[in-house]
Amino acid sequence: MISRRDFLQTTALGGLAVGSLHGAGPWVATDWIDAHVHVWTPDTQKYPIASSFQVADMAPASFTPEELFAFCRPEGVTKIVLIQMNFYGFDNQYMLDCLEKHPGVFAGVAVIDETKSDVVTTMKKMDQKGVRGFRIYADRQKANGWKDSVGIKQMWSHAADSGQSMCLLANPDALPLVIAMCERFPKTRVVVDHFARIGVSGAINRTDLDNLCRLSKFENVFVKTSAFYALGKKQSPYTDLGAMIQRLVGEFGASRLMWASDCPYQVVEGHKYADSIGLVRDRLGFLTQEDKQWMLRRTAQRVFF
Repeated sequence: MISRRDFLQTTALGGLAVGSLHGAGPWVATDWIDAHVHVWTPDTQKYPIASSFQVADMAPASFTPEELFAFCRPEGVTKIVLIQMNFYGFDNQYMLDCLEKHPGVFAGVAVIDETKSDVVTTMKKMDQKGVRGFRIYADRQKANGWKDSVGIKQMWSHAADSGQSMCLLANPDALPLVIAMCERFPKTRVVVDHFARIGVSGAINRTDLDNLCRLSKFENVFVKTSAFYALGKKQSPYTDLGAMIQRLVGEFGASRLMWASDCPYQVVEGHKYADSIGLVRDRLGFLTQEDKQWMLRRTAQRVFF
């Protein structure tokens, strides 16, 4: 049996052909990808936060890549998709510096100002720096404004050609409007974060889940099964979310689902990183080994790397 020391050494070299530390099942590669993490630094002199935030809003006060690695590397996670933190507004510099400092480890999802006339030029420049997607906030009010936004339409149109993703932090009430955008831009890659926040209230609303599943007819739409700490019962081991995940596997297929932790929020207030990845890796009997490979690595590799 592979030792923990050998496991950590192997994952540090790329995670090839290493085994699960959690016992059951065949030996499979564990070069996992966490598709949704936020990082920030307490150095607000070099990386100032937006004027609408205060330093006290940065909780925890620090979550740097090095702090992240302490949680994710023991679980076999070797690549991460960084999501621009709202503390920094449209200033993506800290995230971009992290991408440059750790080549091959991170891909980026930036936040840019769609009201600017150079939005497509900005997308092209970001692409060269490893930014593979753009975060768009999508409650019903914001999504309703997309039809009148020149910049949003330019983003969706250019992304269809560049292969970059529209990464939607969507509320359930925005899903019908997301469907309308996908009908207008069917070639644009779309990633829906955190199950479209279905279950934040504590209950999985059937109508909301039906609307999310309606997006499965668009082959370029992907869903993050993520932020388990914030959904349903909001308690480890999060198995109450299993039925929703099973429905999504049936509708989208595992090849269009990707796991993510939503760190650092997954590792505060008693929640653990291992419990997040463990739900997909260890606790859902309906997932095949092939399903797990897609959800824990291949889908995110395809979309972001």
